[in-house]
Amino acid sequence: MAATLQEILLAPDVRPQVIDDCYALIQQEVSDKSGISGAAVKLAYKTVNTFKPGHIRHMVKVMLPEIVDKLEPYWADFSTSGGSGFGDYLAKRGEEVSQAVLSVADARAAASGRATIIKAYGSVRGNAVKHVEAALPQVGDLVLKYAH
Repeated sequence: MAATLQEILLAPDVRPQVIDDCYALIQQEVSDKSGISGAAVKLAYKTVNTFKPGHIRHMVKVMLPEIVDKLEPYWADFSTSGGSGFGDYLAKRGEEVSQAVLSVADARAAASGRATIIKAYGSVRGNAVKHVEAALPQVGDLVLKYAH
């Protein structure tokens, strides 16, 4: 039986590297954004980093187990389907996977109680699905990096 994502990504010796990779992926995705929605993403990212330095990395660390839980059924299906590219698998289910992942961020933003964070998140949430969808191939590659 294939290992679960929790076993792969949340193992004590692997988890810090996964957090670093996720944070680097977020930074890359933000810097690659362009246009009006890209400007909104960059502004929200800068606002959060200015308001609370280190908050985004901290949230990656905090939310990783919940995001892994949301990705687990996709990983299980992918593992039994015999596919070779988890990123492609995720991309084919883009909106569904994005909504599942974003449900974690939605709950965290709402629970933060910090008006600045809620406002910054709210300013980008409308376009968040397409931004997350665009990153799914890289998310899949990140998972496969550790699932060897």
